Amino acid sequence: MRLAILPKRPLRARLHENARMKIAALQMVSGTEREGNLDAARALIAQAAAAGARLVALPEYFCLMGRRDDDKLAIAEQPGAGPIQAMLAQAAREHGLWLVGGTLPLAGGDAAHVRNACLVFDPEGRQAARYDKMHLFAFAQGSERYDEGRTLEAGSVPVALQAGALRVGLSICYDLRFPELYRALMQPPCDLLVVPAAFTHTTGEKHWELLLRARAVENQCYVLAAAQGGRHENGRRTWGHSMIVDPWGEVLACREEGPGPALAELDLARIAQVRAQLPALAHRRIFAAG
Repeated sequence: MRLAILPKRPLRARLHENARMKIAALQMVSGTEREGNLDAARALIAQAAAAGARLVALPEYFCLMGRRDDDKLAIAEQPGAGPIQAMLAQAAREHGLWLVGGTLPLAGGDAAHVRNACLVFDPEGRQAARYDKMHLFAFAQGSERYDEGRTLEAGSVPVALQAGALRVGLSICYDLRFPELYRALMQPPCDLLVVPAAFTHTTGEKHWELLLRARAVENQCYVLAAAQGGRHENGRRTWGHSMIVDPWGEVLACREEGPGPALAELDLARIAQVRAQLPALAHRRIFAAG
């Protein structure tokens, strides 16, 4: 399994440059109309920027929570073109920040499937990275049933990028349950793992915080998780609890339900401190092949 990355300099060499950065997980309760969702996302990005955030993330499906699984097919965009991508690029440029654009549907290999893609834009509004969700969610409990494979085409390549002084690893929602993805992203180690999500209320109540804190502790880095959080027009209820977790597993910020930002400060010195006190990453003996 290859890893799409940009080169990164060692943490010690980066401590003096922008060692602290305010980051924000933007929680939404997206509806069934794209334009209304884009307006809500713009407002949240502006709110986080006004609070000093230099890197912000939107949730999975921020642009549409349709009434049917295949509603996303109707708004799917070609890479590099379309109103959703234009809004993300413009917002990043307007506020001069790194924007992890949650997810949006990009054209897949056939008319019945799309890619659930996470695009990252730099402070100039240029696309800096794209990650396509690798693990497709399926769940069945009574009348609550989901099968993303019906409309989604899975990605195959883990993606990390250099966002200023930070190395950032990308993942999406159900990916959170697969620690091998995050281990792949930690070669070399990330400073921040980002998880746009739309966890169901059922699974989120039991597993969301547990898994986020585990990913932070085992990889000794910050985790920023931007979620859908509330009761949606389509009847679905998402768990919310967008949060930022530090390398020791401490929850620095959490928005339990409803739209709004969860903000906290990322400190490269804190990462260095944790890795020096407990050098678990250096003690690893099993590495992914490839």
